[in-house]
Amino acid sequence: MEHAGFDLAMIGLLALICQWLAWQLKLPAILMLLVAGIAAGPVTGLLDPDAMFGELLFPLVSLAVAVILFEGSLTLDFRELGGHGRTVRRLVTWGALITAVIGTVAAHLLLSLSWEMASVLGALLVVTGPTVILPMLQTLGARQHLTQILRWEGILIDPVGAIGAVLVYEYVALGSGATGAATHTLVLFGKTALIGFGLGIGGGYLWGLILRRHWLPRQLHSFGTLMMMLTLFSISNLLFHESGLLTVTVMGAWLANMRGVPTRPIIEFKETLSVLLISGLFILLAARLTVDQLALLGWPAWAFLFVLLGVARPLMVWVCTLGSQLDIREKALLAFISPRGIVAAATASLFSIRLEEIGMPGAEMLVPVTFLVIISTVVGQSLLSRPLAGWLGVRRPSPDGVLIIGANPVARQIGQQLRSAGVSVVLTDSNWDAIQEAKALGLTTYYGDPLSEHAAQHLELSNIGYLLPLSPYRELNDLAALHFEHLLGRDRVFRLAVDEGRSANRPHGQALSHLPLLFGRDVTYARLSRLVAEGGELQRVRFDEKTRLEGQRRRHDGRWLPLLSISQSGRLRLATAENGLAPKRGDTLVSLVFADSPAFDTPLMS
Repeated sequence: MEHAGFDLAMIGLLALICQWLAWQLKLPAILMLLVAGIAAGPVTGLLDPDAMFGELLFPLVSLAVAVILFEGSLTLDFRELGGHGRTVRRLVTWGALITAVIGTVAAHLLLSLSWEMASVLGALLVVTGPTVILPMLQTLGARQHLTQILRWEGILIDPVGAIGAVLVYEYVALGSGATGAATHTLVLFGKTALIGFGLGIGGGYLWGLILRRHWLPRQLHSFGTLMMMLTLFSISNLLFHESGLLTVTVMGAWLANMRGVPTRPIIEFKETLSVLLISGLFILLAARLTVDQLALLGWPAWAFLFVLLGVARPLMVWVCTLGSQLDIREKALLAFISPRGIVAAATASLFSIRLEEIGMPGAEMLVPVTFLVIISTVVGQSLLSRPLAGWLGVRRPSPDGVLIIGANPVARQIGQQLRSAGVSVVLTDSNWDAIQEAKALGLTTYYGDPLSEHAAQHLELSNIGYLLPLSPYRELNDLAALHFEHLLGRDRVFRLAVDEGRSANRPHGQALSHLPLLFGRDVTYARLSRLVAEGGELQRVRFDEKTRLEGQRRRHDGRWLPLLSISQSGRLRLATAENGLAPKRGDTLVSLVFADSPAFDTPLMS
């Protein structure tokens, strides 16, 4: 413990490096964290979590897992469970059950685990999770409906699977301490379920009332929720051991579905906390692996992996897609993609520590087998899913949709013109009134911070190919350009000019200098906003052999600004300071016509 502070700082630095590498390589961060932990622990022996924390290790891991499960369940909106099609609903219910049953039987027969331990492992490996599936989908390029199915399965199976895994674990852990009869085990399990669901629902309802009626200052909502969750977790464990995880999972799901409770700021706070906890936690947990545990990963473990991926997943996809419109190639892609993630790793490590303490045979197999499944699925499916989608012929064309940062009058007019021309468009803003006005125009919107973890899960980007930063907040525009450049590519992300007096104080100016300037060097948001506020309107004109840009300029006496053009095939071209527009015959030109243009009252195109 002498150098514990230094060791913790080094773990944090290592976690940061892992997160950065994952971002650069476009891989789930969990993969880098696990590899780093294994390298620091069993490979080199530089990190020994048990010696570092001693008896504090289990409580720390337990509290961290409680936060992770609470955050996951806080996103479980039951309206979403039923609102994304029959296939998704089946995958997260019957599909999860099929996977758990097959995983349990395979673990018992191949890994020689008792039925109790096999059921824990089978339940753990149901969860895919959004943190691993979403980065994969961003590079997959599959048809939009396939992306939607995989995306929502990953989001919804996270809390659903966690609840199931905790229930199975509670039953097995209680049964191992009983002196004999199954009846006694059922009584203990019933007591755990009663306390877990009772405290979770009761605590969630009372805390939801406090948040909904604003009996607590808004700035304390996130902190207060965290403290209340940890308090209920501790009380639940005091009332009956091991019931705390169920309590916090149920509490999160209750808050997520209670009307009028402002959970989004809480989720955003928990996202930051979860990144910190997950980053450190998985390095520590992977470092606890021993050479003896890794030696257990012989051919039975690989056979179990094959059954899980080659039998359970294809069978559950086939059953859950019966009667759907999916063809055999689309079903094959769904059957291939099922990476395991954070909830599986966290709960496996926690359950393993506890079950080893109480002397459960086979508990030492939980972590190495779970990590084998995680690493194999993340690496294999990240590398092979995109080529497989191309070989199966289920990839979509290059996405040409537009994400607009902002839902102000300028953004709304541009969004309307793009949508009218058949271009997919999404407007995002944290201004509720602006979002509502955009919705009233029939535009697709996202309310919230487009850079948050919540946006990463809920902002649909599968059809997005371009980013237009049209927010009045310069910092948000710049950060969004930096963030989405990594996802969309340099030539599809733009920056907006700023007034000369402010450009010197632009924090990210140098980092953005390589991005094209949208609409022109002197076209700032302030100028666009002023022109629209004065009565300027966006209009369209279809080019033919007689139409010329210079003719349009003369027609409006220069009181006119060309913004973008759309080809007959739907390809979008945006005017920039570096490259002007050169529309061809059949293209549609979208321009901002100033209110004082002599041709303002003459519509260009209906």
